[in-house]
Amino acid sequence: MKLFAALLLLTSPALAASDVASISGTPRIVDGDTLVIDGTRIRLYGIDAPETKQTCQRDGLDWLCGQEASKALRDYVGGAGLSCERLDTDRYGRMVAKCFMPDGTDIGEWMVSNGWALAYRIYSKDYVDEEAVAKTGGRGLWNGTFITPWKWRRVH
Repeated sequence: MKLFAALLLLTSPALAASDVASISGTPRIVDGDTLVIDGTRIRLYGIDAPETKQTCQRDGLDWLCGQEASKALRDYVGGAGLSCERLDTDRYGRMVAKCFMPDGTDIGEWMVSNGWALAYRIYSKDYVDEEAVAKTGGRGLWNGTFITPWKWRRVH
């Protein structure tokens, strides 16, 4: 029986990111809307954060808003274990998921409500209210001027 089980494991294809319904673990933060858990690259659902090389303006000066967004997510998550629920797979093969802190906080919601990401309305309206609160409060990106990440990517 053990031999049969071993052969079954060896001949079964590995699960692709699109086959995994959920994943948990301590993430490596790639940028403000992308992370990796156990080798699975995850794009946070419904948000768009500035690209790592993207700059914004504040008080008439350029600042590295993409790096700051990544840092904000890294600092917030710390070494916590996240649980992520797959909602889709993007065109790059990444799992698109909502990810949650151990206390149940949606990290995408946290990023938008703190102004480090925008509601990605083309894909979801889930975080529109949180974006309005961040904008009104001048939080994160809203503390200056910026090009939306989707427009920045088209130019660069």
